[in-house]
Amino acid sequence: MKLISPTDAMFLLGESREHPMHVAGLQLYRPPEGAGPEFVTDIYESIAKCDEFQPAFRKHPASMFGGISNLTWAFDSDVDIDYHLRRSALPRPGRVRELLELTSRLHGTLLDRHRPLWEAYLVEGLHDGRFGVYTKIHHSLLDGVSAQRLMIRTLSADPDDRQVRVPWALPPRTRPATPARRGSSLLGAATGAVGAMAGLAPSALTLARAALVEQQLTLPFRAPKTIFNVPIGGARRCAAQSWPLARIKAVKDAVSGATVNDAVLAMAAGALRAYLLEQQALPETPLVAMVPVSLRGEHEQDAGGNMVGTILCNLATDIADPLERLEKISASMRDNKQVFAELPRLEALALSGFLMSGIALGLLPGFVSSAPPPFNIVISNVPGARQPMYWQGARLDGNYPLSIALDGQALNITLTNNADNLDFGLVGCRRSVPHLQRLLTHLEDSLALMEHAAGQR
Repeated sequence: MKLISPTDAMFLLGESREHPMHVAGLQLYRPPEGAGPEFVTDIYESIAKCDEFQPAFRKHPASMFGGISNLTWAFDSDVDIDYHLRRSALPRPGRVRELLELTSRLHGTLLDRHRPLWEAYLVEGLHDGRFGVYTKIHHSLLDGVSAQRLMIRTLSADPDDRQVRVPWALPPRTRPATPARRGSSLLGAATGAVGAMAGLAPSALTLARAALVEQQLTLPFRAPKTIFNVPIGGARRCAAQSWPLARIKAVKDAVSGATVNDAVLAMAAGALRAYLLEQQALPETPLVAMVPVSLRGEHEQDAGGNMVGTILCNLATDIADPLERLEKISASMRDNKQVFAELPRLEALALSGFLMSGIALGLLPGFVSSAPPPFNIVISNVPGARQPMYWQGARLDGNYPLSIALDGQALNITLTNNADNLDFGLVGCRRSVPHLQRLLTHLEDSLALMEHAAGQR
């Protein structure tokens, strides 16, 4: 047995029927030309034979002293692959809509704590011949960034590569030790915010105060209350769609100094504005997004571990003009990044933890109902593959990250680059975010409006 770290224990202790604490991904694959009707069956049989499991895929909370759990990990020596690897088929007509409905049900169910905390589903029956893979793993085992990197390691840039690689059998890559390694976990960083701030020296506190007051860093708990910032139920809806990266790059070029991520945020902001107007629930003041950003310097880009912090961004949802909204978002991101750039590393990490602390506070009973939201939504851009990728010859058509909805954060938008596309995965509380799939239409409309405005300049 092995002791569960305090950060990992928070994900276990904070989990309930209403708050499943797993991250997931949905991949869409297109079989190679000439693949027969047994292609998916052959894949299933080949991966079912991969019966070597890395420690992260063998562990679950142990029970001690008559039922006390969440203190130590137990490691199963005999993992039941037939339980963890499942094969499903879609009902007719086998559209992506049916795939996402299945994914929504799977994403809202808890993992069995008496078994290793992961499941993988091979899904066939799409009318166009493609197949899907939905994989979920508890956040106490891996965060979303690590899970995404692990999935990419199972793929190959060579379409003729038929080597069988599965996440549970891949050994971890050797990385230099760093105390910020679990910093890539947004919830994990939030739970450590108080300790980090308490450890700051007086000079660091002075710098932090200057960042907050003099440079007017976007502060938590100043966001307006929206339909997203409420206690949630356990059922989920998932939505997913891809957009060409070239379209988003063309939009960001219309505004001086804007980045691809700024354009993505503006695209999401326009969609949220339209969605809330449709629900007659748009606040007069702008929504605020929590946006993960890298805190690495240029000389650290190839270093091991993770150094991810967060910025609170003004989404300018009170502005109707799409390019004016993009300019406001770009300025907000630039100003907030500048604050972090002028802080020493320890203070930057601690300040980031402070900005995220509302997530951890949201786990406290009654907090969401009584306090203003620290921010309205999390929008994450996770690094992905920048070239076409294949799995046993099947082309990766879509790679949609699916994250966690929480009390006070009923909607999550996560995206990743996949060759020439950006793939968006949306997760929402089924009760609190009605007609979640409408946000996909609003995302397209928002991008089209920005393109039109850019063409007029």
